[in-house]
Amino acid sequence: MNYEQMNNNQLTLTGVVSKEPKFSHEVFKEGFFETTLSVTRLSGQVDEVPITVSERLLLQHDIKVGDRISVVGQFRSYNKVEGEKSRLLLTAFVRDIVEVDSVNSNNIEIVGYVCKMPVYRTTPFKREICDMLIAVNRAYNKSDYIPCILWGRNARFSSTLSIGTKLALTGRIQSRTYVKTLEDMTTQERVAYEVSVSKIEVVPEDFDDKEKSRIASTLF
Repeated sequence: MNYEQMNNNQLTLTGVVSKEPKFSHEVFKEGFFETTLSVTRLSGQVDEVPITVSERLLLQHDIKVGDRISVVGQFRSYNKVEGEKSRLLLTAFVRDIVEVDSVNSNNIEIVGYVCKMPVYRTTPFKREICDMLIAVNRAYNKSDYIPCILWGRNARFSSTLSIGTKLALTGRIQSRTYVKTLEDMTTQERVAYEVSVSKIEVVPEDFDDKEKSRIASTLF
């Protein structure tokens, strides 16, 4: 992994382990486990952030439910096939567990490309919102697809951006619960994860239309 790929997706989280770690998968004979970190906002609301952590780190730090920990890593995505459809799932991939912060931190910085036309809307209370999907390059020709939400002036600005625009974004990971109506008309409660963006900056970069088309068509 080169320097850019190491630094275009960085997060720091501090919170409380709220679920028993569950085995997820194995890579090169190293086991990885999934759990959830409860991160409290200044408002008191809690974001339940899924994390993926190696067995080595779990054993080294003796992680248990109720422990307060600080982690550094990357926000990653993967596709989970359900029947004939595929769902985009997100997780905070833990690279290291560090000394616990005195406050609950939730910070993420990503550099990536707009890979779907931004969707701008206003709420009944006239609050401006814009949803974007950002493709962030990773090693081995992989990309992570990170849903982002922007507000106010940032939302208006983002609504004018085109596919292929390179952006530097700063914010926090947030979770929200919603109700999904399935094909058989039953409903299911689900949790969505996204980056709530506090700062956005266009990164000048020269690349051709072929590269823009690749970014736009990778997922869709």
